[in-house]
Amino acid sequence: MSRIALTAGFVPLTDAAPLIIAAEMGFVEAEGLALTLRSSPTWSRLRDDLAFGLVDAAHLLSPMPVAMTLGLGGVEMAIDAVQVMSVCGEIIGVSRAIAARMRDQGHDFAMHDARAAGAALLAATGGRLRIGVPFPFAMHTELLFYWIESIAGARPQGLDIHTVPPPRMAEALAGGEIDAFSVGEPWGSIAVELGAGELLLTGSAIWSQAPEKVLALRHDRVEANPEVTARLMRAVWKAGIWLADPGNLLAAAELLAAPHFVGVRADILERSLSGRFVITSEGETRLARQFLEFGGLAPFPWRSQGEWIAARLALRHGLDPAQSRGVGRAVFRPDLYRRFLGPAGARMPGASAKVEGALEEALEIQTPGGTASLPRNRFFDGGIFDPDLG
Repeated sequence: MSRIALTAGFVPLTDAAPLIIAAEMGFVEAEGLALTLRSSPTWSRLRDDLAFGLVDAAHLLSPMPVAMTLGLGGVEMAIDAVQVMSVCGEIIGVSRAIAARMRDQGHDFAMHDARAAGAALLAATGGRLRIGVPFPFAMHTELLFYWIESIAGARPQGLDIHTVPPPRMAEALAGGEIDAFSVGEPWGSIAVELGAGELLLTGSAIWSQAPEKVLALRHDRVEANPEVTARLMRAVWKAGIWLADPGNLLAAAELLAAPHFVGVRADILERSLSGRFVITSEGETRLARQFLEFGGLAPFPWRSQGEWIAARLALRHGLDPAQSRGVGRAVFRPDLYRRFLGPAGARMPGASAKVEGALEEALEIQTPGGTASLPRNRFFDGGIFDPDLG
């Protein structure tokens, strides 16, 4: 039987795993698809490939579909985030010189206390800091602004944000182009391997349920080919279930280590998949809570997630808040998730939006398919985002 040919783009990161595993472990083949994966060196290149039809689907930073639909960044096109591919996964690191100053001032690099880490960083640098992020429209960028501005009370005058492709982040730190970074793994760990920096904090310490990457398709393609979209979604969802089993993480790391995927040693990739970090060149280790999640309700594309992203983009770019939030709600597609994955057995919450930041601990809920767990959902400063409030 002939299979439907699709091409999907990704940037070489640990959290591209659901797409790569879907292709490598036969999940796409079981759905009658022939999936070709195309690695992209930068997020701007992948954005353009998706917009101009060079790939059919993409592993995208969660703010990118919202930004593209809003017309930010020079490419205006309606993009659908049909499911979340990964929750959290951001890592923040600093140069060894800054790390030494922070340690001299008594910071313990515990990785879980965002307030203490931010205060120590600002004290060690006087707020003058060049931070690398993978793209202007990235969860890394939004979390950095949220974190630093909350602690400082405003954006420090000396804070400069530099766009650096993820595979170049460690090199940029080593070369003195930046003083710190927020990036997806394994590239933070590579900075430690090169002796260029130390790991300070995880993104999950800032927001414990930040949608990091999404499976994105052009809206017109989704509308024209719903059955193909459904097949791809099922394959990626099944890969996420496979990845949620700790017993599969070493095998996943070995697949991701291939040069045409991430091209980094399997032991480093396995650590990032499990949230175990070597944070210094001397071998100091930490275990990060909720670092990177693929399974359970993680793939559900909550409209409130899209709305939070849109509200942040509107604030930073001077857009109409209400209009932008409406776009964010529309870009995240729980309706498709329910329609295509419900019959496959995916757990479905009763609502399609929630109050973000409201759960101090995980909450067990009843769904039509059985019990499911709403994970801990907390902003470090106790903030709440209620989509029902304007």
